[in-house]
Amino acid sequence: MDLSFHLGKALADGRAGGWKPESREEVLLRLLRKRAAAHRAGLSEQESALRDQIAWALPIHRPDEDSDA
Repeated sequence: MDLSFHLGKALADGRAGGWKPESREEVLLRLLRKRAAAHRAGLSEQESALRDQIAWALPIHRPDEDSDA
């Protein structure tokens, strides 16, 4: 069998019973853990990609959107 078929099947199987985040914070926590692991392993490209994902996952509160003002 073809290697790409095996990889595709493994990904699909992993997603089938997969993890579904309860919140954005849970996504952020997992990304932070993965980034730390990439850092420890010296995987700078993966760490950089994870940093971009972390920046996206951070909740951003702008002063002009506050309801307290």
